[in-house]
Amino acid sequence: MNGDMAGAVKLASGIVEAIQDKPQLLERNNFLVCPPYVHLVPVQAELSVAVSLGAQDCSPFENGAYTGDISAGMLKNMNCEYVILGHSERRSYYAESNLLVKQKASMAHASGLKTIICVGETLEEREEGRAEEVVATQLLESLPDSATADNLVIAYEPVWAIGTGKTASAEDIGQMHQHIYFKLSGKLEKAGEICILYGGSVKSSNAKEIFAVNYVHGALIGGASLTVEDFIGIAEA
Repeated sequence: MNGDMAGAVKLASGIVEAIQDKPQLLERNNFLVCPPYVHLVPVQAELSVAVSLGAQDCSPFENGAYTGDISAGMLKNMNCEYVILGHSERRSYYAESNLLVKQKASMAHASGLKTIICVGETLEEREEGRAEEVVATQLLESLPDSATADNLVIAYEPVWAIGTGKTASAEDIGQMHQHIYFKLSGKLEKAGEICILYGGSVKSSNAKEIFAVNYVHGALIGGASLTVEDFIGIAEA
């Protein structure tokens, strides 16, 4: 929840201009921006075909008397291609359960959206030795029957590394991403085609090391996405 409309437009146009100046980035990267709902239209107007549009959440309901909700169908109608679901902030601040995330994902898939489903453990859960168990439970209980390699992206976000400046070690990231891949392999066909992103204080200075880890296919970027230079710096890594 950052920025006003003018700032969102400036950021989106800056990202597009930077990619146009460095077209080689498109050989290695897919780009997606997910602005707040109220900025979707003006941001979309600035985007090129090289940058996809997504939203940060959607309702578990199709339509009706759900004041304040935004449906997956509405987002699709706004030319969104993706939606982020189950982000740790939604799970912790709004007590969103795995079942709710699953319901939202089912609606999103029915509307033709691709889902980025987020999973991740707290520091307490990691220190108790339950990190893999917690992430596996979140993952498997959040996936709807409609999930496929074509409409699903997974983002692993250790909660203790989001916005704290702390980053999981390359070994920690690799172990968890491999764990997620194995769980997906037991659930879905073509699991090897599903992107598993890392999110947690990713910045241009540590991105290269993170992207060198096996089973890491990209990043779900938080604070560093608020400036063109940091965002593109991560893409260059």
